[in-house]
Amino acid sequence: MLDAIASHWSTLILILSLAMAAVGIVHAIMTKEDVRAATGWVGVMLLSPFLGAIIYAIAGINRIRRATISAMRPPEAAAARHDRDVALEALINAEYGQRFTGLKTLGDRVARRPLTSGNTIAVLKTGDEAYTAMCGAIDAAQRSVLLETYIFDNDAVGALFVQSLGNAVKRGVTVRVLIDAVGVRYSVPSILKQLREADVTVDLFNGNIVMGLRLPYANLRTHRKILIVDGAVAFTGGMNIRKGFSAEFAGSDSSRDTHFEVTGPVVADLFSVAAEDWRFAANEALKDGPWQVERAAPPPGQPVLVRAVATGPDASNETNLKLLMGAFSVARKSIRIMSPYFLPDREFISALTTAGRRGVEIDIVVPAVNNLFLVDHAMTAQFDQVLKHYCRVWRHEGSFDHSKLMAIDGVWAYVGSSNLDARSLRLNFEIDMEVLDKNFAAEIDARIAAAISIAQPVTLETLNARPFVIRVFDRLLWLGSPYL
Repeated sequence: MLDAIASHWSTLILILSLAMAAVGIVHAIMTKEDVRAATGWVGVMLLSPFLGAIIYAIAGINRIRRATISAMRPPEAAAARHDRDVALEALINAEYGQRFTGLKTLGDRVARRPLTSGNTIAVLKTGDEAYTAMCGAIDAAQRSVLLETYIFDNDAVGALFVQSLGNAVKRGVTVRVLIDAVGVRYSVPSILKQLREADVTVDLFNGNIVMGLRLPYANLRTHRKILIVDGAVAFTGGMNIRKGFSAEFAGSDSSRDTHFEVTGPVVADLFSVAAEDWRFAANEALKDGPWQVERAAPPPGQPVLVRAVATGPDASNETNLKLLMGAFSVARKSIRIMSPYFLPDREFISALTTAGRRGVEIDIVVPAVNNLFLVDHAMTAQFDQVLKHYCRVWRHEGSFDHSKLMAIDGVWAYVGSSNLDARSLRLNFEIDMEVLDKNFAAEIDARIAAAISIAQPVTLETLNARPFVIRVFDRLLWLGSPYL
């Protein structure tokens, strides 16, 4: 037997590699919804059956299968939900027009959570402002604290959070902290030891770290930033926990970002997102007792309509992309976008430029100097695709700005953790908020306008004037943009 194997080992390896490739190819064509992704993986496995199948097994298969905790929340009567939706749609139609009623319907069908009224949302414009408000809320916590973040650095700002979280534990507050397994390694050594020494219950999203990564899952990360305190107030947006965004610790050249403090019914939906992630990572259901979500009375005045939009490579795949493309289709006057990384796919660009062809004024604002060299060159290679079709691109000067902001027609806004690149739109677990409110949208509009006021326009002439070698280099990097 052994002699037969030894004499035919090359044939056996060939048969094994072809069998592995065949299984991988069948899996790809039966599970991938994007024909380009399916074709790409099939090509890889045809060209290199053995190695291609291994690469596909590690990086190409979505292993995220998560049970929802929606069943934990008390079911809402169908009649009551219908009455609420009818009243809300009547309000939207009267205040904003039928097109935004249609956009609500789209959101209802692609997102798992409703557009709710009776919310408040405050803009936290700097890291110092956000960290002070977040630590202050933790210091005042009486029942529970749930924190989920991509990066939690072991630095001066991280130490402030460890102190607040540890003090909360000493007061008897139930605390849970979830950090992405890749993001936690942005600082070495990580913050995990300090959190555990403070008796904070902490876990990693896609943990079981081997050399800093859990290989089959390293490409699927939680990029969400959610803090829920006592089930009553939430903080979310683009802000990681690191001193680079604090002028107090990093000086006047500190990076910028935008975070948000919210109250109202949307807090329950933000909690459900973070609680699902915690259950997936730690196998613990956060329900009842300290995890009860408050049902506060709505504030007086015009209701702020907010939807929590969760996106990830599971049941919520491409939710942010679908909602944004729908929003572009209802825009009539303006679309203003601010993002540190602008590398969307062709469908996104087509939806955006179609709005431009309809006469919608479109401004895209990115940093003059990016913190990611490869991404900066790759997105520069793609600017011509929007500049040719009635869009304006601006590179704003000053400190690097990590904000992810969008405003449409001065009434609808989209803010949160999603960048406009393939990773955020298809691979990462993200959390954003759709906000229908004139005052809030005007504030986001003003924030983007302020960046434009200190920005330099990007033109086709300046792009084409760059040395040919640089343009080729940019395009080569652009080829890898889905993986940056």
